[in-house]
Amino acid sequence: MGAFESKLAEGDIAPNFVAMTDGGKKVSLADFKGKSVVLYFYPRDNTPGCTKEACAFRDEFAQFKKKGVIILGVSNDSVKSHEKFVLKYNLPFPLVADEDKSIVNAYGVWGEKKFMGMKYQGIHRVTFLIDPGGRIKKIWPKVKPAEHAREILEIFRP
Repeated sequence: MGAFESKLAEGDIAPNFVAMTDGGKKVSLADFKGKSVVLYFYPRDNTPGCTKEACAFRDEFAQFKKKGVIILGVSNDSVKSHEKFVLKYNLPFPLVADEDKSIVNAYGVWGEKKFMGMKYQGIHRVTFLIDPGGRIKKIWPKVKPAEHAREILEIFRP
């Protein structure tokens, strides 16, 4: 993995976006004003780490919902790919298709990565917690896919 450095900081206003999700619905970050939003970026549908992360959010979804927290997953996979991923793993939250990479670029999560000595461009696995006022409350630049959902929930525990 290449080192990730976001161009956004905690306290910044989260960049708005409008994009399609699985099911062909249009979603905008502005739709969730007044709610906390977990915006998690992941490299690819149906890959081991991304599946673990999505399933962890699925397994904790009731807890997030109880706290009024919205979950949005973002990758540059197509709407069709997202639909298959959602159906295969019964994911109860939307996956945003960022095929033109406008969202990953706005959040600064697209960049150089390394895998087995090869360098390539891709999405860094980064999560942003956006507060009800639309500001970035917390950024997780390094994510352990299987534990991440629980780690975020800790912030909402009284």
